[in-house]
Amino acid sequence: MQDLDPSILKKVNTWLEGNYDADVKQEIQTLLDNKAYTELTDSFYRDLEFGTGGLRGTMGPGSNRINKYTIGAATQGLANYLKKTYPGQKIKVAIAHDSRNNADLFSNITAEVFSANDIHVYFFKALRPTPELSFAVRHFGCKSGVMLTASHNPKEYNGYKAYGADGGQFVSPHDKAVMDEVAKIASIDDIKFSRVDANIEEIGEEVDELYLEGITKLSISTEAIDRQKDLKIVYSPIHGTGITLVPQALERFGFENVILVDEQTTPDGNFPTVVYPNPEEKEALTLALKKAREVDADLVLATDPDADRVGIAVKNTSNEFILLNGNQTGSMLINYLLSAWEDKGKLTGKEYIVKTIVTSNLIDAIAKAKNVTCYNTLTGFKYIGELMTHFEGKRTFIGGGEESYGYLIGELVRDKDAVVSSAFIAEMTAYYKDKGSSLFEALIDTYVQYGFYKEKLISITKKGKTGAEEIKAMMETFRKNPPATLGGSKVVTLKDYEFQVETDLNTNTTKAIELPTSDVLQFITEDGSIISARPSGTEPKIKFYCSVNGKLASKEAYADTDKQLDAKIDAIMQDLGV
Repeated sequence: MQDLDPSILKKVNTWLEGNYDADVKQEIQTLLDNKAYTELTDSFYRDLEFGTGGLRGTMGPGSNRINKYTIGAATQGLANYLKKTYPGQKIKVAIAHDSRNNADLFSNITAEVFSANDIHVYFFKALRPTPELSFAVRHFGCKSGVMLTASHNPKEYNGYKAYGADGGQFVSPHDKAVMDEVAKIASIDDIKFSRVDANIEEIGEEVDELYLEGITKLSISTEAIDRQKDLKIVYSPIHGTGITLVPQALERFGFENVILVDEQTTPDGNFPTVVYPNPEEKEALTLALKKAREVDADLVLATDPDADRVGIAVKNTSNEFILLNGNQTGSMLINYLLSAWEDKGKLTGKEYIVKTIVTSNLIDAIAKAKNVTCYNTLTGFKYIGELMTHFEGKRTFIGGGEESYGYLIGELVRDKDAVVSSAFIAEMTAYYKDKGSSLFEALIDTYVQYGFYKEKLISITKKGKTGAEEIKAMMETFRKNPPATLGGSKVVTLKDYEFQVETDLNTNTTKAIELPTSDVLQFITEDGSIISARPSGTEPKIKFYCSVNGKLASKEAYADTDKQLDAKIDAIMQDLGV
């Protein structure tokens, strides 16, 4: 026992002696008997906390794992928060889950705890996308909502996204208030697990219909779609919830030639055909790309398990399929939306778009040229949702997104939405095809017009307690000793979002950053490169976002300029030592 920290052992014993299920106790005892101290430490060294994406972790016994009890404690804490926040009111919540293993079990546990606390639950009777949960919260006038999902994480993970009354994920100070209530739960005996059936109302197809109706009304280029309705679209839900709504949304927009990747249409939490169910990974689109080549598709779409993010592939000028990254797709969507609104005479000066601080500044450049305000928020779509709620009824949100493949068009929900995004990516493709251009050619035209912006993300995984400490030390080093030059260009500005200070390194003057505190550092160089360092809020990773830009003289200069920008990114990353 001397190798197991006393504080960890104390928590382990709390579970062994508490009112936990016998099979859970046996699992923990086996780890003890086998002296699996590293695993026990990682399972118990902390309580899971809400990050940028809520509660997320690997499944298993322990306070730092996703299980019946951590889900139950989170729900009891949320229920306590809601009762304190809305005293004397009849509180309603909505609950949905994706295709992950145990997601249906955990959603039922969540419903049981809410119902036992005399809270009315709108319960999706089968798996549904995350954005539809956000829609349901708003539609039913709920005070909160919960989505059981771990998004694109590996199959060992599950998670719990908590939503506020506006349909967006909780932001400060409410997220902290919920966490405080969860922390007050001293033992399993504080959690009410006794289901009250009268408080649980099943929902399903009727909500689908309302949501799809709302999405369809957003369509702008209906004439172009009508002329390009045979556009060949290959779609994969990667064993997730997208299958429930994305094909229907495409059909309602008017697309008649949607080809499904049959091997990936069945929801399955083991994600048997991919290593990671993440549309950011090329490997996850292997089968979709194979099908696209077979049918000579115009567009490939693939959504993650909870259908809030979408990856795409298009044909380049050599007729080869290439994946667009999240910055490229997001920039193209904004450029299309603003152009289409402009074409229809819909821009009045009250419209706005939103992106995050680590998403391509190409979007800022496009918005400026179109005279539309572009707001920048911290990383995490909850901040985009928060801004939308702030402007609701005063200004018009056209669209927005973040580099991690999450976008939103229209104001139906307050989270990233791969259902509406898939429909609009298809509409955008039809719009450009109707003008005799491909999506890839339109991207190059955008670079010629506004500048060639290129981004790269490097993620370094550091697992467990030691990993968390290493990540903290890396950020501390960058804070104390920021690089003087990156990629041969002088670092002129340091933005420290944790301390909300921007420093001009030439004059050593500072000014306040008007955003909430967040553990992010940004280095801006003389030539306009932006490098951001940020520990992930939902995964054991530290992420480095590198953005460089240059002038693209002509379409013909694309390949050479692309190589030059790649070399610049490599030099910057080398200077950072990552």
